[in-house]
Amino acid sequence: MEACRSERRSFRGKFMPASLKSEWMLPAGLIVLALIPVAAGAARLVGMATATEITPDNARFLASPLPVVLHIVGVTIYSLLGAFQFAPGFRRRHPGWHRIAGRILVPAGLVAAVSGLWMSQFYVLPPTDGVALWVMRLVVGIAMALSLILGVAAVLRRDIARHQAWMMRAYGLGMGAGTQVVTSLPWILIVGPPDTPTRAILLGAGWLINIAVVEWILANPARRVPVRGGGGRTRLSLG
Repeated sequence: MEACRSERRSFRGKFMPASLKSEWMLPAGLIVLALIPVAAGAARLVGMATATEITPDNARFLASPLPVVLHIVGVTIYSLLGAFQFAPGFRRRHPGWHRIAGRILVPAGLVAAVSGLWMSQFYVLPPTDGVALWVMRLVVGIAMALSLILGVAAVLRRDIARHQAWMMRAYGLGMGAGTQVVTSLPWILIVGPPDTPTRAILLGAGWLINIAVVEWILANPARRVPVRGGGGRTRLSLG
């Protein structure tokens, strides 16, 4: 018996660290992806708080600061806290975490989506943007808010699979700004600032890549791991 316990301890010592490292790779990657837009948002808030003159870059924000402040705060909470929902082992070890975090994430995500819609509709369109990007932001904001609402409705029906699918879609759309850095930065470094049509394509690619990855995961059973939830129901989580 003692030999068996010793063998189990040895097994955990050898394999648990690697398992934990693998578990946290995805959340860590999502946090890294979010850091640049989060930092840019923080810089925007500091710039608004310390602005001594009105410029074309800050005029629309200073004229109506509440939506952009709500948007930055909502996106920051949503993108960073949401990353931890993609660690299934952590969620199994802390079963109450998912529900507590969800009660923060859903309002934060809705604040981010609705404030983004408000800004796209009522702020003066910057010269670097165009109608195509305006339409994309409108569609993405509505889709993100709708995904969150459908995700909540699904969990209230105890349809956990659909709940997680809609929440993953919402998170993918909400993380668009992070992927847009990846799609836009090489162009800016190599070619220079993009013109209006190219900017729309580069930013649109960020949202498209994210939602394509989410749909690929949802359609690929090998990427989903059954996790027992309350009441004996089987929940689906990323592996």
